[in-house]
Amino acid sequence: MMATLGFGENGWGNLILGAACTTLLLSLVALMVGALVGSGVAAAKLSRHRPVRWLGDGYSVIFRGIPELLIIYLFYFGGSGLVTQIGHLFGADGFIEMPPFLIGALAIGLISGSYQGEVYRAARLALSKGEVEAAQAIGMPKWRIFQRIIVPQVVRYALPGMSNVWQMSLKDSALISVTGIVELMRASQVAAGSTRQYFTFYLIGGGCYLVLTVLSNGAFRKAEKRMGRAHQSRTAAQH
Repeated sequence: MMATLGFGENGWGNLILGAACTTLLLSLVALMVGALVGSGVAAAKLSRHRPVRWLGDGYSVIFRGIPELLIIYLFYFGGSGLVTQIGHLFGADGFIEMPPFLIGALAIGLISGSYQGEVYRAARLALSKGEVEAAQAIGMPKWRIFQRIIVPQVVRYALPGMSNVWQMSLKDSALISVTGIVELMRASQVAAGSTRQYFTFYLIGGGCYLVLTVLSNGAFRKAEKRMGRAHQSRTAAQH
């Protein structure tokens, strides 16, 4: 058993560890993509212009209503098929496969962005109007108000919700195994199928997800406490 789970020539430890790193990196990239998309979605939903609000609402409905696995299939297989057809127009031969990691991060990031948009929108609405009005009253430029008041406060209010979005992205990364990329789910399947020790390796895979979840929860709690202390310091300085 120890030889099977070890990091030696006949062990599966290197595969599992590498897959855990791939899962973490994939989730982080997806979270960053989702942050960019979610910021735009939140801005659209808060816009004064109705067509722009409709655009933001439509994005949320589409990416929150369609199953995640279907979106991944659409981006990976549909995207590869589309690129292949375009390549044939320019003289390319054969099937052109899209990079699994890139497509996986993009697909999960776009899904994450639909949820992050709601988190940012709610955080912006929770921001006290008095702080912004006070900054405007003393002649602070709009970009400075955005940098020093809106962004820090939105981040502070959004952190609890972002923790949930991160957990969702971390679990959604398991769906990328359908593209062949070796993340935790795929590594568990390969090891279990090769050794016939299904219970052992699926249990190890689940344990790795739990470890990543516990560690990330701790990181978010520390970030929330730090942001809370920073807000209290600024409030005390203002008084």
